[in-house]
Amino acid sequence: MIRHDDPTPLIAGAVDVSTVMEKLSSVRPVFHSEADFQHAFAWVLREIEPSLQIRLEVRQDTREYVELLCFGPRARTAVEFKYFTRTWVGADPVTGESFHLRNHEATDLGRQGFVFDIARLEKFCASGRASNGFAIMLTNDQRLWQPPATAKLTRDQAFRIHEGQKNLSGLLRWGTEGSYHAGSERTLSGSYPITWRDYSNLDGTNGQLRWLAAAVEPARSEQAAHQPG
Repeated sequence: MIRHDDPTPLIAGAVDVSTVMEKLSSVRPVFHSEADFQHAFAWVLREIEPSLQIRLEVRQDTREYVELLCFGPRARTAVEFKYFTRTWVGADPVTGESFHLRNHEATDLGRQGFVFDIARLEKFCASGRASNGFAIMLTNDQRLWQPPATAKLTRDQAFRIHEGQKNLSGLLRWGTEGSYHAGSERTLSGSYPITWRDYSNLDGTNGQLRWLAAAVEPARSEQAAHQPG
């Protein structure tokens, strides 16, 4: 399964993240939690490419962990996950399991968390702890991928990740004019397009799941070493 001479950013130089998500969606169309998503992703990745070494929750220092670290002979990739949900009650069509997804109301914090993951991955790549990285968001909350209903400015305006939004890049300030919070801003050295992809469609309200990935590459990370954690 290892691919050579492919310009697409790959996990550990071997596997396209879209390949993992496509296979994952066929066997696990919905997850109980973010930890469940992480574990299932790692399991499927190893099935696709058994030669890779995969570790979960790898400690970086006294405060930070990499959620998934994958390495092989060609590269070392760090992956961060976000699983942001709205209420959905139903059964997994593959396994028959019952699910009751909780409602995460604070979509602004969901966007913030995704951007923070990108910034952390830029740091890891810049410091040499990873060759590249992926920040992955999986959600059934349409408010994350749909454009806002009004033009009203919000504190997370620069962190918006809906379809049609410009690339995430440069200084992203948190707040509104005259009321910015410096501790929540991030400066991204790379430029990350917003491309949502379908994951699964389940019965009932909020049954559509979609995913978004930001690929962090070393060339994009040279200026990120001193970003706040």
